[in-house]
Amino acid sequence: MDFNQQIIDTFRANGGEVNEPIRFGRALVLVHVPKKEGGERIAPLAAIPEDGAWHVVGSAGGSPKHPAWVYGLRRAQEAAEPVDIEIPGEPVETVAAKVSELTGEERDAMWERFKAFSSGFAEYEKTAEGRVFPIFRLSA
Repeated sequence: MDFNQQIIDTFRANGGEVNEPIRFGRALVLVHVPKKEGGERIAPLAAIPEDGAWHVVGSAGGSPKHPAWVYGLRRAQEAAEPVDIEIPGEPVETVAAKVSELTGEERDAMWERFKAFSSGFAEYEKTAEGRVFPIFRLSA
């Protein structure tokens, strides 16, 4: 089974809690990212909740290139179109969320929170060839 699909299925079956194949607990959201050519892709993303919003980072596991979903969220922000996100709860809830890419000090502060959340994020900086990871606020 596809790794992401396994995470998506586990998320939906367990009220948003994922502990297999990787231990995320309730720190994930499923983002329905619009594709350029139409349709959507569901991306399970580590998320930090704050003030009724969820923050996600385009780390791509430390790749020097942005993940494809980053461009979909940027298009949604530019068009002022919400995206659907599935958030943890009993049951999992789907909400329409406004997309805002963080910049400057706000982005940098949230990046520090991601690194505190998981040391893996700090490791990604070593292989990203200087790429700055975009961070998005998804607010209902």
